[in-house]
Amino acid sequence: MQLLWLQTFMAVYHTGSFTKAARQLGITQPTVTQQVRGLELEFGLPLFERNPRGVVPTPSATVLAKDVQDSLKNLSIAIGRHFGDGEENRPLRIGATPELAAARLMPALSRLVMGGMDIKTSVGVSYELLDRLSEGFLDLVVSTIRPRRRGLEATPLADEELILAASPSMAQEMFPHGVTEEDVDLVAKAPLIAYAETLPLIRQYWKDVFDATPTTAPSVVVPDLRAVMSAVISSAGISVLPRCLCSAALSSGALVTLMEPELPPINTLYLVVQSGTLADYRLSQVHSRLLRSAQVWA
Repeated sequence: MQLLWLQTFMAVYHTGSFTKAARQLGITQPTVTQQVRGLELEFGLPLFERNPRGVVPTPSATVLAKDVQDSLKNLSIAIGRHFGDGEENRPLRIGATPELAAARLMPALSRLVMGGMDIKTSVGVSYELLDRLSEGFLDLVVSTIRPRRRGLEATPLADEELILAASPSMAQEMFPHGVTEEDVDLVAKAPLIAYAETLPLIRQYWKDVFDATPTTAPSVVVPDLRAVMSAVISSAGISVLPRCLCSAALSSGALVTLMEPELPPINTLYLVVQSGTLADYRLSQVHSRLLRSAQVWA
């Protein structure tokens, strides 16, 4: 049995998709399928069941994942320490959502890069990046969600106000009299644009403002808040977005807010590392620089 098969298995287990696992590992989807099939033949048991959204681990796969996860992480660290180029020479591996990487991460770290620091950035949704951090494949994640798992340390980075946004034409057509906290059923009639199937920001806004849960599936899912904003501007639907991301579109009139709650919902960004790793000088530098930069993000 090859160690690589187990690493591929863990990528499929965490992403719930052969395609996403292939993208994460930098290999082809048929290679992922072949390696998982090889593992299943070794065990004599199926590890995943297909469904319309990807794959679901079988009970046997869940037991296997829990048994090998920590060992794979420790092996990865040991191999890098003894056979790699050295921890002090390899790039720091940082994960963030695409819009945070573009708007926040790169500008904040530019001086460190000019000073000679090597940084490798991975983009994706936060829960997938946190999986890669737990497995030792990333050093730090700028996360839009607070991790609730052992072995990770999360430091609050910045708060971002959430708004319910629409294009002026859609706002006038669907909500000519505006929206109040009692109009959750009216809002539910509008197409929803989301950056994840789980509707993270939308769920939070619905809970904080309407004291309800979204009842409709999103019409469009695109894992980049900048693309979500573009879809809203083009009147494809409405969405919940960070106000700071939309400031220019709001000022120009390309976007409008459908309501202004007395207590606007807030989403907190977190800096997440593995426990104990801030003893690394380079990682500590990045961590401190991001904390200082975030003081003026609002």
